[in-house]
Amino acid sequence: MTDRSPVSLSDEEIAAVRSWVIHEDPHVLVLNKPAGLSSQGGRIKAHTLDDLLWAFMRSNGKRPELVHRLDRDTSGVILAAKTKPAAGFLGKALQMRRFRKTYLALVSAAPEPPSGTIDAPLVRQEIGRESYMRVCAFDAPGAQGSQSRYRTLSASEDGALVELEPLTGRMHQLRVHMAHIRRPLVGDPRYGGALTFAGRAAPRLMLHAAKLTFPHPEGGDRTVEAPPPEDFEALKAAAGL
Repeated sequence: MTDRSPVSLSDEEIAAVRSWVIHEDPHVLVLNKPAGLSSQGGRIKAHTLDDLLWAFMRSNGKRPELVHRLDRDTSGVILAAKTKPAAGFLGKALQMRRFRKTYLALVSAAPEPPSGTIDAPLVRQEIGRESYMRVCAFDAPGAQGSQSRYRTLSASEDGALVELEPLTGRMHQLRVHMAHIRRPLVGDPRYGGALTFAGRAAPRLMLHAAKLTFPHPEGGDRTVEAPPPEDFEALKAAAGL
């Protein structure tokens, strides 16, 4: 667990982060992260989700620790460990690919075929101060094996709702893989996604971490689900999905 000094939070920030809790027990804390909030330190000086976890500080001065991350503009399920043993257990489970993550995304047209597995190695590129991922040959320097599953849940003339499952955990993996099959995510201009959908502006990257299944420190697996936020549901409804 990190032993950094506590971050001072406003009453509004404490109330907000507490309202995002979707599951809590003695070992873990699961939150439904809003879009637009960084998981951990970025260049933006605003508080990150990591900082906001000080709202859950215990009497011994310790606080929950994030087990994994979500991109700033991705909403949905994110897991934190409440104790040092839980952090070690969950960190190991993540390394062993014992987590199953399910995302929902909007794309401008249904994929062809409607479901499948994308197996395309990725390599990280630095362009200025930004980091990007791109598909590369499997033997390219720095190549990381990357696999994602996709499944079309519904489609209309305006676009499609797809379920995505990353089988590996690379940065921006789902975004790059969907762009690779020419179905970039709505609201993701970095990887070629449209900024409008069903005649409406896309306010952000339309990607939501809907479900997480993970091994629990007490034994067995737990599944936690987070409903998509209003902006996602509004675009989905506009497209008749």
